[in-house]
Amino acid sequence: MKRLVVVSNRVADLSKAQAGGLAVGLADSLSQRGGVWMGWDGQTLKSVDQTEPTIRKFGDVTRVTIPLTQDDYDNFYLGFSNSVLWPLFHYRLDLVEHQSAFLEGYRRVNAKFATALLTVLKPDDLIWIHDYHLIPLAAELRQRGCKQRIGFFLHIPFPPPEVLAAVPRHRWLVESLLEYDVIGFQTHTDLGNLAHYVEEQLGLTMGEEGRIAINGRAVTAGCFPIGIDVDAFAEMASHSNQEVDIETARRKVLERSQIIGVDRLDYSKGLPERLSGFARLLELYPQMRKSVDLMQIATPTREEVDAYVEIRKDLEALSGAINGRFADFNWTPVRYIHGTVPREALAALFRAAQVGMVTPLRDGMNLVAKEYIAAQSMDDPGVLVLSKFAGAAEDLHEALIVNPYDTDDVARNLCRALTMPLEERQERQEALLVRIRKHDAAHWLKSFLAVLEDQGLLPPNDARSTDPAKSSRR
Repeated sequence: MKRLVVVSNRVADLSKAQAGGLAVGLADSLSQRGGVWMGWDGQTLKSVDQTEPTIRKFGDVTRVTIPLTQDDYDNFYLGFSNSVLWPLFHYRLDLVEHQSAFLEGYRRVNAKFATALLTVLKPDDLIWIHDYHLIPLAAELRQRGCKQRIGFFLHIPFPPPEVLAAVPRHRWLVESLLEYDVIGFQTHTDLGNLAHYVEEQLGLTMGEEGRIAINGRAVTAGCFPIGIDVDAFAEMASHSNQEVDIETARRKVLERSQIIGVDRLDYSKGLPERLSGFARLLELYPQMRKSVDLMQIATPTREEVDAYVEIRKDLEALSGAINGRFADFNWTPVRYIHGTVPREALAALFRAAQVGMVTPLRDGMNLVAKEYIAAQSMDDPGVLVLSKFAGAAEDLHEALIVNPYDTDDVARNLCRALTMPLEERQERQEALLVRIRKHDAAHWLKSFLAVLEDQGLLPPNDARSTDPAKSSRR
């Protein structure tokens, strides 16, 4: 079995138990094969000379981390990665802020990663690179003579050509992406968008098996939807949590339902639109007043970026306005929490909530949707209300699919979810469980690595959207 080398912007702390399914899955795969996990150590240094990698061993796994200078952090991370690529790939051209120094920093840090990685590579390693921060890394490695098979997985959406063309050097970016042997996307929409780009901008064709012939070599692109460890999360949700149990008992006495939303505080998550949809529910269906509340947990992120500061202000103002308009002395319609809630408590909160509200404006997959499903009890399951623009909507058909921009549509489906008969809820839950088990975290790992090792075919029908004439666009 070939050694696996994982490269990502940040590296999990392998000395601690991991909370997230992705980190657990990657760490387990590395442990089984032996391997390396490399990324940024989270440190920023003033001196450009203090950039040697730190290497630590955890059994058969080697953790390699490198620091960034403050200039690297400002231009690579805050700049090109999160002020250009993140909004662009989430279709938010209005938030793209490009400076020439951003692109220079992005290329410089990817070159730095390549140089550090070469010091630990073995000739037969499999290299798996993750996410938008490191798109040019394969090209940097190839320039340095790297011959190993290299795969790339994009965790966020991939935009259509007319959106991607807004970024300076977009052709260079895609040509760098095509230096990988295998390119993985979350959805067929993303895969179709790449097919459109390579045909319209590069004059190439993506074949039926996701193959692209370029410069005498073949690149394979496919859809590999990411998942969770369903049984582990369900087990976590089944454990009693005293605080959640007390709150659940209180709501039961008052005959009140709860809608829950859990997200990073990011403009792609559609949080203001979500609160507006909930407010519209209270307007259109007055009988819902005092009988339901929305708990919105928003985890802080990227607080140095101006757009995130603004979204926090908007959310706080909107939740206050809704409460000011509708609240009573013994009922607060919106409970807004700007902070981090332990994963065990989240699982219990998901299980206790009658509706899970996952309504991003654009999302690569959204594992919260799958966690909400996994947390439910078949005796009395809740209902998932899911944005049509979340990658998860491509598979989770039994959820109530909504347009997050249409507050009336959101309100109608919230009311339907809150009043849905038990038998229908159980039928939907049973079907959704089958879906998230089929595409769980283990399946994602196994299917991608099989193709990267050149020992497996793409998952069935995963190339069905590669024909530009057939692929759908949202």
